[in-house]
Amino acid sequence: MKKTALALGGGAVLGAAHVGVLRAVNELDIQLSMVSGTSIGAFIAALYAFGKSWEEIRDIALEINWLDLSGLALSQFGLLSNKKFGTMVTELLGKRDIRDALIPLAIVATDIGAGRKFVFTEGDVAQAVMASSCIPGVFKPVDYQGKLLVDGVLMENVPVSPLIEGGAESVICIDLLAFHCYKKPDNIIDLLLNAFYSTIINTTAIQIAEADLSIQPDLSGYSLLDFSQVKDLMEAGYTAALPALSGWVGGRPVAP
Repeated sequence: MKKTALALGGGAVLGAAHVGVLRAVNELDIQLSMVSGTSIGAFIAALYAFGKSWEEIRDIALEINWLDLSGLALSQFGLLSNKKFGTMVTELLGKRDIRDALIPLAIVATDIGAGRKFVFTEGDVAQAVMASSCIPGVFKPVDYQGKLLVDGVLMENVPVSPLIEGGAESVICIDLLAFHCYKKPDNIIDLLLNAFYSTIINTTAIQIAEADLSIQPDLSGYSLLDFSQVKDLMEAGYTAALPALSGWVGGRPVAP
């Protein structure tokens, strides 16, 4: 059987759809050799790689006080700090090194000082998740080994390349933004999310071309920031993933 890996893309609250994907993976008994994540995808991937079941991740997502994940921080680089996000990861997993994950894990961030992709395959998992989900202009960058790291969506929103480089023989990726319908922003965070997610659509299409299977749930009716839709997003992810993955045996599609 081929080594099959899963890449979970970014998309703010739309990331709840990843939980539905993991439910389908579990029901179909698909064995994953590696997982990767960017932004909210990094959070879900980290929980899964460290042994959390899809049911546990579902419960975590439903119980999170999303609005309390960031706190005010005085910085010339950003209005908020997502330190509480890192604290929550530590509370859920303990202070763990990425190398301790039960499934090999890669988390993508952006080195904003050099304009380069930065891939965590070792180091503190909470710090990596913080860096990968650090929206530039909203959150102050994460200082890691002298580098200023921000949200990985700027470089690779659906992180396929770390899986290929890690030896995966087949790659399944989840693109949350393929059908996203952008709406008039209500506030500065809406504006910033719209701005930098809209710039990556064409790049993402090129990057995920290397994946063997791309699952693109139609989330056009959902908001990037509406936390009340988390349960519905989980179901949307499951509904899209189950038929796609049902035709996935041994890392190749099954002929009809």
